[in-house]
Amino acid sequence: MKNLLICTDGSNYSQECCRYGAWLAKQVGASVEVLYVTDLRQFEIPAVADLSGSLGIQPYEGMISQLQEIEEQKAKFIKESAMSIFEADGLLECTTFHHETGMLVDAIEDYAERADVILLGKRGENANFATEHLGSMLERVVRAANKPCLVTSREFKPIDHVAIAYDGGVSCRRALEFMAQSELFRAFDLHVVTAAEGHKQDEAAAQLAEAERMMNASGLYPVCQVLSGEAETAIADYVKSAKIDLLVAGAYGHSRIRKLLIGSTTTELLRRCYVPVLCFR
Repeated sequence: MKNLLICTDGSNYSQECCRYGAWLAKQVGASVEVLYVTDLRQFEIPAVADLSGSLGIQPYEGMISQLQEIEEQKAKFIKESAMSIFEADGLLECTTFHHETGMLVDAIEDYAERADVILLGKRGENANFATEHLGSMLERVVRAANKPCLVTSREFKPIDHVAIAYDGGVSCRRALEFMAQSELFRAFDLHVVTAAEGHKQDEAAAQLAEAERMMNASGLYPVCQVLSGEAETAIADYVKSAKIDLLVAGAYGHSRIRKLLIGSTTTELLRRCYVPVLCFR
C-alpha cells in the first residue's frame, strides 16, 4: 500500500474518509491523491431547464456560467478542507489534490491505475436525507474498480481489531493474499468468520479451516469462528459484539441478475456494519 486514492465530495463522510486516509498513510508510508469530481450532469440543459422554469432558452448560458463559478468555489473549499487534514498530520508533502469534471466512475479509471487502495465514504452529500442508503456512486465504483476499495464510516476511529468475512470465493482469497503481503495486518487482532445455516455449517467449517491454514502459512494467527444464521445479520452482529474496527469482505461476487433476485450480501454488509469495509473484487 504505497499509493492511496481518496474520493471526496466535501461531505462529512468524505472528511472522515480523509482522516482514515491520513491514518493509513502514516502507518504504511504511502503517498495520497485526493480526487474531487464535479458531476457533469448538473450542467446539462435538462437540469438547468428544471431550475429556470419558464424563463426560456436565453438564460441557459448565463445560468450554466454561474453554476460553473459556484462549482469552482466549492472545489476550492473541498481542497482546503481535505488538505488541512493531511497538513495537521504532517503529510502535506506527499498529498496531491485533483479536480475533474465528468462522472466519478469514469474519472476514477485513470487514477486507479496507480493506486493500491481506493478510499471513499459510505455516504455522500445527501447522507442526512437518506440515512439508510449508500452513496449514489458507491456501488458503481466498487463494482468497476479492479483495486481494493476501503468504504469508510461516519466517524474515524484507529484500527486495532480486523475481521474478514470468508466464503471461500476468489475475492476472499485475494483479500487473504493482500493481508498476508502487508506488514500492516501483522499489528492487528485478526478474526476470520463465516456464516452458514443448518446443514451447510460443515461446509463452512471446512472453508474456515482452509482460510486459517492460508493465514498461518503467512505468519498470521487469527481467531476463527463459524457463525450461525444469515450471513448479513450474523456477520454484522459479530462485528458489533467483538468490537471490530475494520471488516474485510469480497465485493459483488455474483452477477447483477442474481443480485436483483436475492439481493447483495456486500451491499447489506455495507449498510449494516458501522465500521469501514475493505472490499475486494
